Amino acid sequence: MAKVLVIEDERDLQQVLTYNLRQAGYEALSAERGVEGLRLARAEAPDLVLLDLMLPDLAGTEVCRSLKEDAATRGIPVVMLTARGEEIDRVVGFELGADDYIVKPFSVRELLLRIQAILRRAATPSDRPPAEGAIEFGCLRIDREAHRVWVEEHEIELTALEFRLLVTLYERRNRVQTRSALLDDVWGIQADITTRTVDTHVKRLREKLEGARDYVETVRGVGYRFKGSPDEASV
Repeated sequence: MAKVLVIEDERDLQQVLTYNLRQAGYEALSAERGVEGLRLARAEAPDLVLLDLMLPDLAGTEVCRSLKEDAATRGIPVVMLTARGEEIDRVVGFELGADDYIVKPFSVRELLLRIQAILRRAATPSDRPPAEGAIEFGCLRIDREAHRVWVEEHEIELTALEFRLLVTLYERRNRVQTRSALLDDVWGIQADITTRTVDTHVKRLREKLEGARDYVETVRGVGYRFKGSPDEASV
């Protein structure tokens, strides 16, 4: 049974969310404040966190940042819940490592579908046969089983979504991936977010890849492509 932590200070909404999560077969935990949510996340190791951005003690963005900076919790998917739907707010959320961003009011059914998609996506790599777990490509090494990435023997930290994006691009190397296709396949469902989200994630991914950044190529007006041979990579 997957465990979901709800960090939401609006009592009625918190109760609606925990009730529907339990009805859907999840174990649901709840916290009304950011500090308490961080404590529960570290103590209970939930499979996913639903995080309100407007909390009475800490901003949800700070809670997300703390989760992603802590080695014990950085791998936990985070879904942000907010009344603010401007694109810049969404971009900031994704830049902090959030896996999804849902604007209030929202459909509980849609939320449950998104949670299901994120948890399924997070579980997929461990279902691969061991022989398929390791990737070596030029100066880039990826361990799919352990969700770890190295560039020139230096390990880099990726969010779960960035890791999924990198592996998806690699597995489809030499084939251009449109932004819409990446939204469908990496995010797991047709999310209510703009294609700029893909650009933001690819930009951050390339920055983290450092010496391997040019393996991911921008195809202007179309999308992105992972180059088929490390010898092809150029600035």
